[in-house]
Amino acid sequence: MGTGQLTSVVQEAYAAFGRGDVPGILATLDDNVVWKPVYGAAPYVPTAGERRGKAAVGEFFAIVGKTMQFERFEPREFIEQGDRVAVLGFYATRTSTGKRIESDWVMVFTFRNGKIAEFQEFTNTAMLNAAFQPVGVS
Repeated sequence: MGTGQLTSVVQEAYAAFGRGDVPGILATLDDNVVWKPVYGAAPYVPTAGERRGKAAVGEFFAIVGKTMQFERFEPREFIEQGDRVAVLGFYATRTSTGKRIESDWVMVFTFRNGKIAEFQEFTNTAMLNAAFQPVGVS
């Protein structure tokens, strides 16, 4: 596991997420952060769509709290290079639709002045889309 300064910031953000501490997460972010969760998620997935700025990211975590109940959230490997940290992990969650998702994921954090300036997430979008698919939508 990487032990660089940027990796430590990402680990702080994950620890805050684990505590349900949204202000703690937001403290690790640049004011003009660009948040790109779940690359390839369908428009009906509540967490889909790019967000810009801390307030929008705070709203994202409010949606996560309402729509996902994590049974496991495991950042497993941290790779720091230059101004980026890539994290490989796994999660299992139950959604507000009652469906369960298990997936490996990769999250990439890009830094500016010691703060997270951009976030991208790659996960099993087919499973995520299916979990939130409205009745009658194919």
